[in-house]
Amino acid sequence: MDAADGFRELDRQECLRLLPTVPVGRIVYTRQALPAVLPVNFCLDRDGAVLVRTSAFSELVSAIDGAVVAFEADEVDAAAHCGWSVVVMGTATVVTDSAEHIRLLRTGPRSWAPAPQEVFVRIDPELVTGREIVGGRSAHGVHFPS
Repeated sequence: MDAADGFRELDRQECLRLLPTVPVGRIVYTRQALPAVLPVNFCLDRDGAVLVRTSAFSELVSAIDGAVVAFEADEVDAAAHCGWSVVVMGTATVVTDSAEHIRLLRTGPRSWAPAPQEVFVRIDPELVTGREIVGGRSAHGVHFPS
């Protein structure tokens, strides 16, 4: 797609730059053979992996550990008719290495709903795609002709 159809494709670097500018994204996974979507707060690790902190006993952890998932985050300005959306697809794994867990306690996301025993889930960014709507004003503040 190009700006002529109202959208501009974002390259991987643009996507990874935009993701940490919003506090919440959505994990898309399979639950009982059906698609499920769950909003989560997150952060990006230094290698671009999406990190989520959640209860070790959550349904989410058992459903996604070792599975391929999608993670989506966006920012939309309905009044200005602009925004962007980024999708990261990759394998989700629970961080089991104790040194890595300790590092993530310092640098990883903070849970919005703390649980007694929490784990970090890492989504490795195997495929990163995104697009920006360019109909009125881009998310970067540049005006495009309509």
